[in-house]
Amino acid sequence: MSLRVTALSQGCDLTEFDEKESISGVQQLKSSVQKGIRSRLLELYPYLDNYIDQILPKKDTFRIVKCHDHIEIMVNSAGELLFFRHREGSWMPTLRLLHKYPFFLPMQQVDKGAIRFVLSGANIMCPGLTSPGARMSSVEKGSVVAVMAEGKEHALAIGITSLSTKEIAEVNKGVGIENCHYLNDGLWQMKPVK
Repeated sequence: MSLRVTALSQGCDLTEFDEKESISGVQQLKSSVQKGIRSRLLELYPYLDNYIDQILPKKDTFRIVKCHDHIEIMVNSAGELLFFRHREGSWMPTLRLLHKYPFFLPMQQVDKGAIRFVLSGANIMCPGLTSPGARMSSVEKGSVVAVMAEGKEHALAIGITSLSTKEIAEVNKGVGIENCHYLNDGLWQMKPVK
């Protein structure tokens, strides 16, 4: 099952994210809305099935933090940032959550030369995914993926594929993955929301 995302990150800029200026409101979710989000997450990320009760316990209360540029962040009762989305798009995990449960997103690995560009917020270009140090999992266009780096253990970014992996290999130029959230961006640095 491929992970489909509607034009999620058009204009989604998490680099200039400042929690004092960026948060416009916090809303507690009704239990019926929480159930809907849980089932949608399991649809998108089937590998979460055995872990969903650890990530989103049924008895916990969850809130949506509304931010600038139509970004929403789901937090638990402890304020831990779990998932985010842009303009009613699909929920994507934060890197902190992905580091705890690294298996639930398909992984695309960039070569060492791409690391500094990815960490500065650049999109991942096709040549960075097809070079000798890179590896790709087979996914469709519009899939949410973890961006790994050659020689590193944890994901350094989360993005959405602009092309299928087959097309990335064939075309081998242009943007292959749109970078939505990366290590040390504003969302990574954001403190828990109490």
